[in-house]
Amino acid sequence: MVRKLNSPNPGMQTLLKDLQEAGRSVALWKKVHKDLSRPSRKRSNVNLYKIARYAREGETVVVPGKILSIGELDRGVTVAAYQCSDAARQKITKANGQVMTITELLAKNPKGQKVRVLA
Repeated sequence: MVRKLNSPNPGMQTLLKDLQEAGRSVALWKKVHKDLSRPSRKRSNVNLYKIARYAREGETVVVPGKILSIGELDRGVTVAAYQCSDAARQKITKANGQVMTITELLAKNPKGQKVRVLA
């Protein structure tokens, strides 16, 4: 018997459908779709110290999972994620950064140019 791994969350289903469509022509969105298609217990949880370590000033970062608040961010970075804790959101905006959803980034940058994936 094959187990179906579709999310019961309608918002996630819509996001996965949009990413699958965009992933036909852009490898970045294909990678994000693959990471978000995994079970929720296996999705990435990225702390702010990892974003601070790998992201440059003014860069856009995609987290196919949840952003957590451990660490400090010292530069303005645009971060797109499926979920973000309130404390992490406050720390990012305090550092002159911006937090958005993956859906918003997909609409803003459909070609996925100059975007880094942290998982």
